[in-house]
Formats: sequence, C-alpha cells, structure tokens
Amino acid sequence: MPNPHLRNVAVIAHVDHGKTTLTDQMLYQSGMFRDADLDKLAGGQHNLIMDTGDLERERGITITSKVCAIRYTSEGPRGQGAKGVSEGKASEHSAPGPLDPSAPSNYKFNLIDTPGHADFGGEVERVLKMADGVLLLVDSFEGPMPQTRFVLEKALGHGLRPLVVVNKVDKPNARPDDVVNEVFDLLGDLGADDEALDFTTIYASAKEGWATADLDTPSANLKPLFEAIVEHVPAPASEASDADAPLQMLVTTVDYNDYVGRIGIGRVFAGRLRPGQPVTVLGRDGTTTKQKAQQVQVFDGLTRADADEVEAGDICAIIGLDPIDIGDTVACPDEPDALPAVAIDEPTLSMTFTVNTSPFAGREGKFVTSRQIKDRLEKELQSNVALRVEPGESPEQFSVSGRGLMHLGVLLETMRREGYELAVGKPRVIYKRIDGKLCEPIEQLVVDCPAECQNDVLSLVTPRKAQVVRMDPKIGAGDYVHLEFTLPARGLIGLRTRMLTATQGRAIMHHNLLNYEPTRGEVPRRPAGVIVASATGAVTGYALSGLYDRGVFFVRPGDNVYEGQVIGEHCKDNDIIANPIKGKKLSAVRMKEKDENLQIKPAREMSLEACLEYIEEDELVEITPESIRLRKRLLTEADRRRESRAAKAAVEV
Repeated sequence: MPNPHLRNVAVIAHVDHGKTTLTDQMLYQSGMFRDADLDKLAGGQHNLIMDTGDLERERGITITSKVCAIRYTSEGPRGQGAKGVSEGKASEHSAPGPLDPSAPSNYKFNLIDTPGHADFGGEVERVLKMADGVLLLVDSFEGPMPQTRFVLEKALGHGLRPLVVVNKVDKPNARPDDVVNEVFDLLGDLGADDEALDFTTIYASAKEGWATADLDTPSANLKPLFEAIVEHVPAPASEASDADAPLQMLVTTVDYNDYVGRIGIGRVFAGRLRPGQPVTVLGRDGTTTKQKAQQVQVFDGLTRADADEVEAGDICAIIGLDPIDIGDTVACPDEPDALPAVAIDEPTLSMTFTVNTSPFAGREGKFVTSRQIKDRLEKELQSNVALRVEPGESPEQFSVSGRGLMHLGVLLETMRREGYELAVGKPRVIYKRIDGKLCEPIEQLVVDCPAECQNDVLSLVTPRKAQVVRMDPKIGAGDYVHLEFTLPARGLIGLRTRMLTATQGRAIMHHNLLNYEPTRGEVPRRPAGVIVASATGAVTGYALSGLYDRGVFFVRPGDNVYEGQVIGEHCKDNDIIANPIKGKKLSAVRMKEKDENLQIKPAREMSLEACLEYIEEDELVEITPESIRLRKRLLTEADRRRESRAAKAAVEV
C-alpha cells in the first residue's frame, strides 16, 4: 500500500509570485542541511537553491521543473525537535538517516517546483500528474493572473485540491483579503466543486520565511504551512496502487546525462520497482520495447539517491532505459498495461536558425558549422520535448519551433554561452487549418497600470487586433486599473518594450495562450526604419556626431562594424545607408573647440529577446559568445535593391 506519511505536492503560481523562494525556505527550515551546505549550494544566497542554472539565477525565473524531497516531523525538523523550526534555522549537524515510516509524526514531502512563465506552462501540466495536491501561490498585491488561471484549471482537471498561499503579505501595498476573494471567484469561474471552494488559506512571506493561518496571529517560521500540508494534502491514493499489483509508472519528465543517457522521471502508480528489474516500455506512439532498469533513484533533499525499491505513490528516476520519452508507461513485462498518455503541447512560434555568414563569422565562436549546430539541437531534443527541429530551405538552415519567444530565447542564450555562433531570423507564429479556416494562436493579455496610462495602453494594443474583455479598477490597489484583452500572438511581438516605454515602466503585463481562432488580419509592423552601415571598420565619434539627428544608435565609438550591419534606428519609417567609420579630414588648422563639442547619443542597449522582437523579415540577429548584432539578410545595397525589384516584378505578374 502507498506510504501514508508521503505527500506529493506541486508548487504552482504565476511568474514571480514566489514559488522558488518558498520552496527554498521549506528546504532551509526542514533541518536536512547545515548552513554551510546551503551556502555552498546557493552561492551564499538561500533564495537561489532551486535555481540551478546561470540563466535562472540571472533572470530570477524557473525554466525547468525540479523535484526535491524534505523530511518533516510534527515535533520539529529532523534531529532538532521543535527548536529549529521555531527559529527558522537549519540544523548545524549532518542530516540524519531515513525516516522510520512507522513513526506517526514523520513525513516525507516530494516538492515539485514548477515554471511560472507562460512559455513553459506545458511542463506544469505534465508534472501535475505526479502530485496529490498543489500549493497555489498568489501575490498579495497582483492577485490571480493569466498563468494562475491556467495552472489552477489544469490542477482542477486532475482532481487536485488547492491549498492557497497568499504570498508577500509583508508588502506595503498588500491586499490579502481582496486576493482571497478573487481566488474564490476564479475557482467559481472554473467550475470548481464545493470541496475545492472550501479551500484552506495560508498567509506567508516566503522571503522572510514565515507563514500563518491568521494574520492576527504572527508566526516566526513555516511550521503552519508544514502542518497544513500534512492535514490538507492527501497521501497517495490507494486505489489501483497496491504494491503487489503489476508495475505501472508514468514518465512525466526526461533528464539527460552525457554518461548514462536519458533518465526517465515520473511517479509509480502501481506495483514495485527495483534496480535490474525487467520492464516493458509502452510508448505513447504505440511502440513496445522490453528493457531492464539499471538504476532506480528517489529524491532526497536536492539530489537523488539510489534506492533498493520504490513503491506505488513515490516519485523516482529510472536510469538505463533507452528509448524513453515523456508520456511513456514503464510496465510489468508479464502484464503490460499503459496509463493515459501525457499530452505534449504543440509549438506556437518558429524561427530559422542558420550558419553565421557575416564578415566577422568565426572570430568569437568555437562551434560555427551547420553540423555542430545540428548536433547541439538534436541534443536539446533529448530533454526539451516542447521543441521541434526540422530541416530548413538549405542545408545551413534549421526551422526551430517552440512555445514562445522566451522558450526559444533561453535556448539561444544557452547556446551562445556554450560557444556557439549562429544567426536567427524573425519569429513567426505557427498557423493551423481548422474546419477549412486558417487559424492563428490567440493570447490572453492582462495589463495592470495606473489609470493615467490607460489610454496609452489602449492605443498600443487596439491596432494589434486586440479585443477588450474586461476593464475595471483594481480593488484595493489605489489608482490602478485592470485590463484584459484577447489578441493574436503576432501582436505580442515587440509589444512589451513599447508598453514599458509608454507607461514609464509602471505597467505590469502578462499573457497566456488561450486558443486558436480565425486570423484577425494584419498587425502593424515596426514603425521606424533602420540605419545600415555602408562600410566595414571601427566606428568614429565624428561620424556618429554627424548623424546625431538621424535617430538612435546601437553602437559606440570604437566598435567594429561591417557593411550591411544595422547600427541604429532611423527617426523615420524608411531605411537609410550611413558611413559610421568616417573620420575627420586633417588640415593645417585645427579647431580644438569644434573637436570637443561632438554630439553623440548614448547607445541603446538591447537584450537578445529584445533584438528578436525588433527585427523584420529582411533582417537577422547575429549571435556569438561575445556579441549580439543586427544585420540585413543581404549585406550589400546592390543586392537589396536587386531583390526589391524582383519582388515588385513578381507582384505585377
């Protein structure tokens, strides 16, 4: 029978509502680690333990879901009694051995930290298969947001009861009571039953490391949250989970290691699993392969430990199975029976990855050939199942599709840090034909902004074929208004930067995929043209000063540029050619005052994702380990004019 002292809990929320911070604090206060261990793991910052990659630490977001396990005893953390949890401190001693399952006060929590960004929402839906309950985190000021609705709807679809945690209640503008009412209304809109509507609420400050069931009764630690999990999150269900039943394990996540290959991670729903046990892998595509599980590991703290046996209800990792993929069922070889497959979300955005062909190609990157890029993309497919890679129009090109701009942007940023050099084209949405009609992805856009910025927001989104769904004051949030729209995914490309500029950075903007609908027509393109370099060399201050009134530049004096590189944004809607390496003519008479009064605008700093949003169809983003440049597809002006004439002739014919 499943372990009655086991709790499988998924932590779900909108982006930046505090999932990873709360998980870190639960680990910290569990007493399983010494302070020195946590400092080493987190680089001295306890709130970054679960953010394992450099990009996750820099961006402050969770990109991939992770599982950790903590031990909790109702008398206090392991090896400490009640003292440690009351002080919110980890043990100064080594973590003790495995818990005695017969002890009534000992519990194991498998915590699943999930991504909050919409581009990684598909992973949330998959890992919910492993959980028996969810901690729904909601920001005490923002309240339920688009991703909150998405993850909550999926949790209810799996029959999971939410334990609501109103986080960041220590903020000056917190409005916890209003947020609880909004969560109740959201549950009602999603058709939740009476049991789910009667949810338990915990108020917390994950950053400060405390939680309480009543704001009038302060707490110094997370013990009220631990107790709420024990009381309100059920143990693994006993139905069809007898340990003597035939083995059934559903793979919901795939990890990859260069030494052991693919690692299947999932939950055992029935039977037992041991190392060396023969199994049958039932693929979600109908294939059947007989294999042997070389290693079986369970989660212990932040790592995985080898296990002699895993029973039904626990989450584990299997090493040695290949092929193995998300949605596959690991079953008993004598009586193989597949579990319902996990749906894998289809991509909504595609981009063309191509070999870098600029004059500076090969100067900064170690991996520059099409074969090396192809091998890297194939390796990414081993664990990034939401990604699709297809051949491009030429052997040097690859069509890469993902869930959104951030999904693909994270891949590109990872590749450039590994030493890859390539060029990518403008992102394009993926259309579908439904009932004979051409349909496109439609997003739900939510904007919270000051009332005085409302007209600026409307003027930005309305030309992008947005439809207003809701517009009302944000209760308890002063002069803020809450706006909801539906608009084509095409309309989101390039919107965030303009939105922040128009509202002086005061707007809070989030979006989530809604559905596919018939196309809504053309959306506005980039309103400004670009300034294109006409020569190769080092940029001079004299040249930029002479172009002062032509627009904003992306380069500084001393930067090396090449012919065809985009060096700035023109103040009008047409592209212009400029010579950024022009130097001042030498003469016998020098005007010192003239040299010292050069007018040069500060260069505009653009991130990789901002560049991907900025470019048009005839432009590329050149990505190297050290630089990110914008360029035209055709570098010379003669080639661009020739292509333009050919395009006009084709239209006339």
